[in-house]
Amino acid sequence: MTTEHDRHQRWHRYWDKHARTYDREMRLMDRIFFAGSRQWACEQATGDTLEVAIGTGLNLESYPDEVTLTGVDLSAEMLEVARKRAEQLGRSVELRQANAHELPFADASFDTVVCTLGLCTIPEERTAIDEMRRVMRPGGRLVLLDHVEAASGPARLIQRGLELVTVPLGGEHFLRRPFNTVREAGFEIEHRERFKHGLVERLTARRPVEA
Repeated sequence: MTTEHDRHQRWHRYWDKHARTYDREMRLMDRIFFAGSRQWACEQATGDTLEVAIGTGLNLESYPDEVTLTGVDLSAEMLEVARKRAEQLGRSVELRQANAHELPFADASFDTVVCTLGLCTIPEERTAIDEMRRVMRPGGRLVLLDHVEAASGPARLIQRGLELVTVPLGGEHFLRRPFNTVREAGFEIEHRERFKHGLVERLTARRPVEA
């Protein structure tokens, strides 16, 4: 019998294996679906910034110079590509292998938390969002970019068919609604926009400053 641990390990191996081809695949997807969205996400970052699921570091060149950047990813192979990219760019970044379900940082450590095209592959979406909130300072900003459940019925049917393959293979979901999860986690929504027939969502939210 396949256990949850077995599934997570299989997904981990899948993303390690795809570290070498990920950049090429994502550059095509960026042109078709996400044009300008990585730059948009990184421009929202200020102060001490954590990128969750940093992958191969495709966002590194888009962050403002004044941002102090930390990145985490579950895949050691992805992080190795990110380290080489950071060296080539001359970008200072602390990179750690870590699970988004248990971020290895103290409470209220960051001013901004960014996650681009990564929440769709994190097994427990709400757990990850709660962890992002925990490590964020009161008043801090959450920045999300991802493909989400489409606005139209026919598109959702296609997404449901895709998940029959992508979820068992690499844990990638197409029918998630991050907006709802972020709101339920207690964030105050700042900005939300959807485009490409509702397939892509950009979202910023604030951790409330408790009285």
